[in-house]
Amino acid sequence: MIDRDIHRARALLVDGNAMLRSVAMGQLRDAGVGHIDTVARVRDARERLERERYDIVLCNREFEGSEHSGQDLLDELRRENLLPHRTVFLMIANRASYHQVVEAAESALDGMLLRPYTGALLMQRLQEARRRKRELGDIMLALDTGNQATAFARAYKRFVERQPYAVYCGRVAAELLLDMRRYLEAQRVFEKLTEATKAVWARLGIARAQMGAGDNASARQTVREVLVEAPESADAHDLVGRLLIEQGDFEAALDAYRKAADLTPGCLLRSQHAGALAFYQGRTREARQHFERCLGLGVQSKLFDALTLLLLALVRHDEGDGPGAAAMHEQLRAFRLRYPDSPRIDRLTRCAEVLARLADGRGAAALDALREIGSRAGDDDFDLEAANMLLALWARLPGDLCPGAEYAQLAERIGMRFCISRAITESLVGAARGTEPALGVIRRCQARISALAEQAMARALRGEAGAAAEQLLEIGQRTLNGRLLEMAASIAGRHREHVNDADNLIARAARQIQRSCRIDGHIAGIQRTGRSPGGLLMRNRNVQDPVNATT
Repeated sequence: MIDRDIHRARALLVDGNAMLRSVAMGQLRDAGVGHIDTVARVRDARERLERERYDIVLCNREFEGSEHSGQDLLDELRRENLLPHRTVFLMIANRASYHQVVEAAESALDGMLLRPYTGALLMQRLQEARRRKRELGDIMLALDTGNQATAFARAYKRFVERQPYAVYCGRVAAELLLDMRRYLEAQRVFEKLTEATKAVWARLGIARAQMGAGDNASARQTVREVLVEAPESADAHDLVGRLLIEQGDFEAALDAYRKAADLTPGCLLRSQHAGALAFYQGRTREARQHFERCLGLGVQSKLFDALTLLLLALVRHDEGDGPGAAAMHEQLRAFRLRYPDSPRIDRLTRCAEVLARLADGRGAAALDALREIGSRAGDDDFDLEAANMLLALWARLPGDLCPGAEYAQLAERIGMRFCISRAITESLVGAARGTEPALGVIRRCQARISALAEQAMARALRGEAGAAAEQLLEIGQRTLNGRLLEMAASIAGRHREHVNDADNLIARAARQIQRSCRIDGHIAGIQRTGRSPGGLLMRNRNVQDPVNATT
């Protein structure tokens, strides 16, 4: 017997071959596993693991006739924190190249079996993995319950004392340091792990720590060096894409995300990211391919973002595929029935209805619907996603229906609220298809906000910090621009002696940011995940809800 609790264990067996599935089930029963569920497809396994908790997952790596793999499943589960740290995940492969073995090790796989294997070998691997989980049980429990401080202290102690499983504990400690924004300490731990393992994830950890500390130039160099040695690292391409998005270079970012998605065709999130970037770049055909791959990966998955349906409807509308766009509208209406209390799903569905009215030749009705959506551009819950989709719909109004002055006024309202970075500005321009009047208006808004920030800093240095902070707060509250509000609080905090009632000003700015500026640096449809490429998500939090997520 593996251990005294094995009869209580719940196992999920994932294999597309019915005969091999039956053999593996018998082996698990012989090992003493008490409850075994089976599925034949990766998408079914993902949905099962999203809903239920398993102690053991035994998954085939290859699925004949499918582009989805068990490695894709594991990577996505780890990335989105859908697999408890105490769950044992074993992979079965028909063959394994050096690259595949490295890939498996870097995804924190608990073990790999090559066919043909015996029941005794399976029992041995299960026993080893469960022993490791038990020995690190205090760390696993702290991670699964969200006790970061305890998990870090215990993991770091094991790492520095070179106790058994020191490398894994070092990785956990480094990830937690990143989570706590102790970037220089995290970088030092990742550097020690790189010396010990030469692993891609460790070197990408160095880059992520450099990014967190604001040293993007060093991070780019670190990732470039990784890609020279490991050009097939999807995480490295993913991280390059994130760096390029922050620079506002969507064209190069799309190339990076495209490579990451092609390397992991079973990854739903990467297909969504690549599709969204292709959409913003006006690459209709490519965006459609990525979005349709997402549909094939599973609309029912928690990882499926409902925004994908609206983006695909827009793409199909642009291609003249009326029935295809209508099908996405129907899917969104079905979502709205399932989630009647979700303002986000309601808004996405109303946006799809605008397209339906345009397709039916009801231009005036489409314009009325757009005006109704736009009337809420000052609401607290009107987020970047809503702004992008509103601009995208206005840009698709026929010229004889589109009132230019009204469109420009709306674009200015959106630009003054959301132009907080070059990346977000580029997403707004992309959503508006890079056409006038939105293009010129949004660019002017970005320039005006940058000028206001520079003027405020200059005033603060001249001894007028109080007036500068008050001006930024007033404009920030009027426009709901998070950058100006954050700068008002920053100036007040840095120059307290020159600002009347600085604490009150800081509190007012913070309240407005909390209420109306929930952007979190994400671009609508891109970088929705909370996990950095190459990293393990250490905090115990649910995957972002695809129904109510803001981006």
